Amino acid sequence: MIDPRRLVVLAAVALLALGTGMAVASPAKPKRPAVATAAPPPPAPLAEPLPPPKIYLFRGAMGPIFSTGMDRLGEKLTKAGFSADVYEFTICRWVGDRAISSYKESPAPIVLIGHSMGGLCSVVISEMAAKENIPISLVIAIDSAHATGDVPLNVERFINIFMSDSVLGGGDVVAVPGYRGHYASYDLKENSRVTHINIEKSDDIHRQIIEMVTQLPRIPAQSQADAVPLRYLVPANTPVELWDSGVRVPVRAGDTMESIAAARRVPLWTLAQSNSLAENATLTPGQSIIVPRHLTPPEPVAAMAAPAPPSQGRK
Repeated sequence: MIDPRRLVVLAAVALLALGTGMAVASPAKPKRPAVATAAPPPPAPLAEPLPPPKIYLFRGAMGPIFSTGMDRLGEKLTKAGFSADVYEFTICRWVGDRAISSYKESPAPIVLIGHSMGGLCSVVISEMAAKENIPISLVIAIDSAHATGDVPLNVERFINIFMSDSVLGGGDVVAVPGYRGHYASYDLKENSRVTHINIEKSDDIHRQIIEMVTQLPRIPAQSQADAVPLRYLVPANTPVELWDSGVRVPVRAGDTMESIAAARRVPLWTLAQSNSLAENATLTPGQSIIVPRHLTPPEPVAAMAAPAPPSQGRK
């Protein structure tokens, strides 16, 4: 007779052997494949700055006598490293043909700056370039002649500095319908120190023009839909700051005309004129306010004093 305890031991040994065999026969569980980490996309290449602009300056009638400020501005631009040439307005179309040919051979931003009849010439050349689908980066008209035409659509930025009561100049230049570039107009008729024959000689205006031209190749592309035209009657004895357009800013709770002007570093009178509001007008949250916008960040202090008047008095 078999001892029951021996049967228990044999059964345990059999079970142990069976479990070991099953473990050997069973395939190992596959390991989870390592999750491949996606390589980050390569950084987008930085946009290369545009070539330096080519600058064409134009004197008005009897330019060597009455538009000498254009020569001084041309010298300053050349000293700053730019290609800047000064011409008589009488050869306007010839210069325009040369500028167009130069752009086709080697595209570079075009800047046109003119005083009196030279301002008219700047718009004429812009119209010539428009027919060739050539953009004009910046046009600055300084007390243009009344006969100056409208700003064409191919002009990206237009600045008009004039005196509406000037007999020799006084061109209140506007843009053609549908214009969506950057536009700013400054009427200096209330500044008794400025005349038609010294308005183009302001060292402070020269400095601002050079700063704008310096920044042109480096400014980011901006949505033209955001540009709001500016038209100012500059108060008497007020420094002239050359904003290139306006931008709409939403009013937040607690904002006032004064606080927005301080935050944006612009004179309070500009907000009042841009929005047809009183300087102490009450604002509503969510309301849209037009604020003048600099092509480049403004300096902490702007000192755009007008030049001293000539001895013969205002003309």
